[in-house]
Amino acid sequence: MEQPAWLQAAWAELGVREIPGDANAPEILRYFRDAGDDDIKTETTPWCAAFVGAMLKRASISGTGSLLARSYLDWGTALNEARLGAIAVFSRGDDPTTGHVGFVLGEAENKLFLLGGNQNDAVTVAAFDKARLLGLRWPKDQAEAVSAAVDDGIFSKALAHVLEMEGGFTNDPYDPGGPTNKGVTLEVYAAFKGQTLDAGSRDRLIAELKSIPDDAVAAIYRRRYFEPADCPAFTAPLTLMHFDAAVNHGVGAASRMLQQAADVTVDGEIGPETLGAVGARNVLDLIESYAEIRRARYRALPHFWRFGRGWLKRVDATLALGKSWASAGGITRGLLEPSQNAKGNTPMSDTTTTDPTKWWAQSRTLWGTLITAAATVLPLIGPVIGVSLPADVIQTFGDQAISAAQAIAGLVGTGLAIYGRFKASTILSLSKN
Repeated sequence: MEQPAWLQAAWAELGVREIPGDANAPEILRYFRDAGDDDIKTETTPWCAAFVGAMLKRASISGTGSLLARSYLDWGTALNEARLGAIAVFSRGDDPTTGHVGFVLGEAENKLFLLGGNQNDAVTVAAFDKARLLGLRWPKDQAEAVSAAVDDGIFSKALAHVLEMEGGFTNDPYDPGGPTNKGVTLEVYAAFKGQTLDAGSRDRLIAELKSIPDDAVAAIYRRRYFEPADCPAFTAPLTLMHFDAAVNHGVGAASRMLQQAADVTVDGEIGPETLGAVGARNVLDLIESYAEIRRARYRALPHFWRFGRGWLKRVDATLALGKSWASAGGITRGLLEPSQNAKGNTPMSDTTTTDPTKWWAQSRTLWGTLITAAATVLPLIGPVIGVSLPADVIQTFGDQAISAAQAIAGLVGTGLAIYGRFKASTILSLSKN
């Protein structure tokens, strides 16, 4: 994958730093002008947002025109997870008006790594706590590439039905899921945000959950239910029933119920035997059997006395809609043909496939900059600004390598980072002993 143009522009500025004393670095003053403010004459003005705005302009994209980092919270399109080149906005201290903004390079544990300006008075790579993350943004004219991954026809139609069944915000004391909005529980939402759910964060996360954006909901449902349940392998009527079951019963339970309906070994793994049986069954017979198995499961649950009526209506509605899709589309099979299957010739989950959303965490760019940060920047300024690398990342580099030659590692890391921006699609393998 090619790096975004604004990130390529940012790499060219790596190493620019403030000049001690009364002098001002001309590159930094140019950031202010490029970002839309011609009045700033000194680099003592915080310039992280100016750097972001300048790099966007050099990529022919309009920034916010503001020098406030938080101005980017209302700019572009919101992202639900970090990606290479995304604009990340962080809080700074307890002042709700201040912040920091930069470009995402990668993530590890509870950290995001940014290439940004005004990081230790320079354009550098640094790590920031995800707990301070306020938002991730992407240019609007680039949004199609983000939304397309969660918007195929069957998924969108099935999700619309599931959301109709789930309803809005609830906090029923009898519901073991606790606070829930659009079927997303508070615990699931906290995990999606990469945040810890505790007494201190609970009220804030509930408030966020109540206004959860649609794209976040879609991403959660696709990642947590639709794909893990192997829904892309099935035609629309079966996908609807199976997806709805995965959401309401859990992926493992849904897979076992599908196997029971298909009359195969019930082990929760959608493999060749299950797929073969699904392909051999008439889809209407299959979803009717599936629906009856779901009804029996609901009746066995301890909270059936309170929620049972709604649960059974949900199954009936899902079955009726699935039948209408089959009739309207002339669909008789439950399994897509290999050429139609989104997973290719093997409908089953392929655990050996590289996750495309994480490729950049293995690139020369990221590891080059991590070496730089670990070997030269973080050991010096980490205690001051509260930045530290996770233990597993430090172990990857090797404790002896970091402590033995910080200067050499810093030089090599910077070289790799610069090389990486030209070779971003090349994977760097790191062996772990």
